[in-house]
Amino acid sequence: MNGDAVWITGVGAATPLGTSYREIADNLLAGKSGIVAVDRFQVKDHLSQIAGLVANIPDTEGFDRKTVDQQGSTDSLALHCASQALRDSGLWDARDKLRVGFVLGSAADWNSFWEADYHQGGRRILQTMTGVRSLVHRVAALLGTSGPTVSLSAACASGNYALGMAKRWIELGWCDVCIAGGCDMAITPTTLACFGNLRALSKRNGEPQRASRPFDVDRDGFVISEGGALFVLESATRARKRSAHAYAQVAGYGGSSDAFHMVIPNNDPGPAIAAVRSALADAKMDPADVHYVNAHATSTPVGDAAEAKVLETVFGSHIPNLPVSSTKSMSGHLLTAAAAFEALACIVAFESQAVPPTINLENPDPECRLCHVPNHAQERKAKTAISNSFGFGGSNTSLVLRSV
Repeated sequence: MNGDAVWITGVGAATPLGTSYREIADNLLAGKSGIVAVDRFQVKDHLSQIAGLVANIPDTEGFDRKTVDQQGSTDSLALHCASQALRDSGLWDARDKLRVGFVLGSAADWNSFWEADYHQGGRRILQTMTGVRSLVHRVAALLGTSGPTVSLSAACASGNYALGMAKRWIELGWCDVCIAGGCDMAITPTTLACFGNLRALSKRNGEPQRASRPFDVDRDGFVISEGGALFVLESATRARKRSAHAYAQVAGYGGSSDAFHMVIPNNDPGPAIAAVRSALADAKMDPADVHYVNAHATSTPVGDAAEAKVLETVFGSHIPNLPVSSTKSMSGHLLTAAAAFEALACIVAFESQAVPPTINLENPDPECRLCHVPNHAQERKAKTAISNSFGFGGSNTSLVLRSV
């Protein structure tokens, strides 16, 4: 394994805050909420009736929209994000000459397919199905890439896992460049009902834009959202040779498992602490070297306080001056795409030298003793950042990004 740095040289995204890097960056720094009332289907019987929606997935240049849409909305989303990232990196025309890897964090491929079929009167869920490719392979085929390709699902931590895996693939020389991140189009009746029945979602239905409020004493659950963010990763040497623009270095990754409960956070913060410390060690950084933390903080009473304890333990005496924010206050929780979107938020902090805020933070919870960024972006000389993602099932991940 070589010691060359791994850089992000391309970005593609579609989220409740926009469908381009520039639009998303502007809305993050403006403290804009992307949460709205759900109007795609009947929600009167749902406990939570709000979500972060992708209003319109743009057409992907060079592809027939009708053909793509026949595959499903998640295919359209992933194709848009991947092709946008490749074009942004300047590698679109070279993709068939390179070993382009693809690591995609996503939810179970079949859930949305089966649900849509059922509502159309079908019974495909009861039928054995063979010979059908997974989402990542369908999109790779449309792109015409032929490098190593894999999908993974680790709940909210999926995007960080994907970026950490892509980093290793580049370091090991398994591919020349790698597309990595997460995509999720999960706003369906079944998903909204499942998370609602878990009592995990906010019921602030009359005030959608005020519903997601991480670290606030009045938080009552997270707001479910959809969207995706994919990145092109390559070695710094390769990027320099072709004078590519670099957004950031993927400097370190750490992961752990609680092995505790399917949905309840572990009372022991040890595994989550280990994930953050492992990421710092991988990046060869000390806690004092970190300039910004994008917290997992979903706006649940238990989860936010648990993460605050993790950060206090890891960063110790540095915590009073280390800005911490949760961009889920604006985007909502993009589920398996959340970590990828939040890596994008860290890149925005580097580019703008300003930290995105936690909006709706009006009464900070005294159990969350952090250096908050309430309601408005703050100018900060951010050159390094940690993005935490702690998923259902106890999948803990931490990603270290460094400006280039």
